[in-house]
Amino acid sequence: MCHLFAHQPQRDYESQTRSLRMGGHCTSIRLEISFWDTLEEIAAKENMSLAKFLTTLHDEVLMFRGEAGNFTSLLRCACLTYVAQGRSQTLGAPTQATATQGAESDGVRYAAHAP
Repeated sequence: MCHLFAHQPQRDYESQTRSLRMGGHCTSIRLEISFWDTLEEIAAKENMSLAKFLTTLHDEVLMFRGEAGNFTSLLRCACLTYVAQGRSQTLGAPTQATATQGAESDGVRYAAHAP
């Protein structure tokens, strides 16, 4: 069992910080590269840029919960849920409120790798 985990590529568990705008505010999110890869895959399935997908998800969390709490943990759990569902299901369409927001948030900047 440990052999499976110990021999995965180091790139997959290196952290990467990305800066983006959400709700008109600049923020940085730090995740392992394998999570970024999965989020990019989900965003592509939804026909969105990564920044727009993250903004849409953040806006929907605010709408349903009133606050985002630990958004980075939510992103990791969303990736795990997506993988557990077999990567075959598309996610729900954006709500009316989020469909009109986030147009300005199409840029993500990458910071240097820093474990």
